[in-house]
Order: sequence, then C-alpha cells, then structure tokens
Amino acid sequence: MKPVRVAISGAGGRMGRMLVEAALADAGIELAAAFERPGSEWIGRDAGETLGRTTGVLIGEDPEAAIATADCLVDFTRPAVSVALVRTVQRLGKSMVIGTTGFDAEQRAIIEQAAGAVPIVLAPNMAVGVNVVFRLLEGAAALLGEGYDVEVIEAHHRNKVDAPSGTALEMGRIVARVLGLDLDREAVYGRQGTTGVRPPRQIGFSAIRGGDIVGDHTVLFAGMGERIEITHRSQSRMPYAVGAMRAARFLQGRAAGLYDMRDVLGLR
Repeated sequence: MKPVRVAISGAGGRMGRMLVEAALADAGIELAAAFERPGSEWIGRDAGETLGRTTGVLIGEDPEAAIATADCLVDFTRPAVSVALVRTVQRLGKSMVIGTTGFDAEQRAIIEQAAGAVPIVLAPNMAVGVNVVFRLLEGAAALLGEGYDVEVIEAHHRNKVDAPSGTALEMGRIVARVLGLDLDREAVYGRQGTTGVRPPRQIGFSAIRGGDIVGDHTVLFAGMGERIEITHRSQSRMPYAVGAMRAARFLQGRAAGLYDMRDVLGLR
C-alpha cells in the first residue's frame, strides 16, 4: 500500500514539530506539506529544520495549497482554526485527523456535518495508552458501581487554554455513561467555599496548570476504607503524534464518517 501523504498544520509549534518528527519516522507516512499561520517566523523554513534534517518540504502559509497536495490533514491547533480547516478538507475531498480539543457544540456540529462527506478521526487524546485507560475506566466503573465517589484530576502546562482537558472530560463521560448518569447535571468543576455534603452521584473535575507538564490524568474512585486510582502520565507529546499518524493510516481508503481512536485501535 502506498504511503499516506499528510499535511501538518501549525508545523512550527511544539506539537507541530513533534508531528513532523513522527511523520518522518513512520514508513507508512509521507510528509507532503506543512504550513503555519501568516506572519509566522517558520514560513519558508524546512519542516525538518529543528530535527537537523532536510526534508525538502518548506513550511508555507496557504492551507488550501498544502491540503491539496496531501491525502490527509493532521491538525492539532485551536478550535476556530480546526473548524476553518475542516471546511477546506471537505471541499477538497481529503481526510482529516483532529487532535484539537475545546470545541463547543456549534463547532462540533460543523465537524460532524463535514464527516458526512469525508472521513475524519476526532479524538480527545491520540495516545494509545490513554485509550487503553479509557477501556480500563469502563470496566472499573461497571464493577465498582455507585458505591464509590468519582473525581477526575488533570494537570497540564501553563499554556493550555482549555480546562478541563478534553481527555479529562472524556474520562468523565465514560464513567457517567457506564453508571447511567447525565454528566451535564452531575459534573462539578472545582469547589470553593461552603459546598455542603458531596452528592453521591456527583463527578468532580479538578484542573492544574503550571510549568511544562505535558499531561497527567487520574480518575479517583473513593470508597469507604479504600480508594482506587487509574492514572496516565505523558512524559512527551510523541505518543500523541504517533497515534495521529496511526489514525492517518487508518483513514486511507475509509468511507466518510466520524471516527475516534477506539475505531483506529480496534477497541470497540
């Protein structure tokens, strides 16, 4: 099978550079294009410069031209940028891997509409390990039931702009679904002041922001006399990038639709 030709958005950023590195290391991927926002210092530079490599792929500023040369766009940027790009992907008939988080309902609806025409992988976390944790949470919630209080604690670097993280929210959604809870009604995001006794069906979220923490997530099941913690810690962004390339390969020849990493990894 021919390598999947990918275009990478935000190629000059920390995650973008990691995606370039993962693409170059994957025999099933060919780096076709890379682009940045207009005015970026990275425009015109080789995409492999920070890796000490010459790829021949120069970072451009025209998303449409970049996407047109590729089979699949890999995007880890901001919600508004991703939504604009998904429209271009749909118009050009390409596929897309979206690792961006923090979409509101209207933005997600636009992505879902585009997935009616082109194949898209949208996931709160592309790391294989995190998706294994998602599966573990399903089993833990089913076995423990409502006799345990559930808290989701996450920590990220100081530059992350959304909270709780998309991964933390997905963890909460998984537990809520297994327990038959409405997360919109039962979730509480941080606590302050006289909060009263904790309701038994509540799912709490706590977000920590500081330094260069890549991403830590813990789901705490607190019972009487014991507690169980399921934790994933990211030491690098590379697992996200490797998972994204795996998702791009998954989409090759795939029918239009909205997929996630459970589809990619065969965990359904």
